[in-house]
Amino acid sequence: MSHAHPWRDTTQYTKLRLEEAMQEAELALKFLDQGLHRNASGKVFQAWKAVVSAAAAKNRELIAKHYTGIVKDRIGKVRSRADLIIALIPTTRLREVASILEEVYGKEMVHLTDLALNLHEFQYNGLDPEGVVSRYTNLNDVEKDIRYLAEKTIEWVRRLGQA
Repeated sequence: MSHAHPWRDTTQYTKLRLEEAMQEAELALKFLDQGLHRNASGKVFQAWKAVVSAAAAKNRELIAKHYTGIVKDRIGKVRSRADLIIALIPTTRLREVASILEEVYGKEMVHLTDLALNLHEFQYNGLDPEGVVSRYTNLNDVEKDIRYLAEKTIEWVRRLGQA
């Protein structure tokens, strides 16, 4: 897969992130079919994160209103804070960015982001019958959520690719 930065070419960056999202969602479903639940949850999380990044790039001006100023990237170059958030979409900012994008895309953006974060948590913590370190207490719920998020990710890739 090619590499692009949002500060160089937003259109190409968005296209690549949508391709990434599609590939990751398809891989998540393959992993799920093989019974690799934690791997599948990680892949579907990455797929959704790529969708949010693409949506953020398409709405850079809106993101820039919330993430003002400049920061240095890991090699010391000065970048817009908004561009760095779009490029990296840190997990700690994922819900916040989705909440900003709700203005454009509606509640589903936030709902699916919450689901992705739940699956990300499962990826690291696995099942927890007590529901303390993971929201998932059985694999049936995990499987349903992975399939649902993968399907919705594919829908969103098509939607954002047409816009």
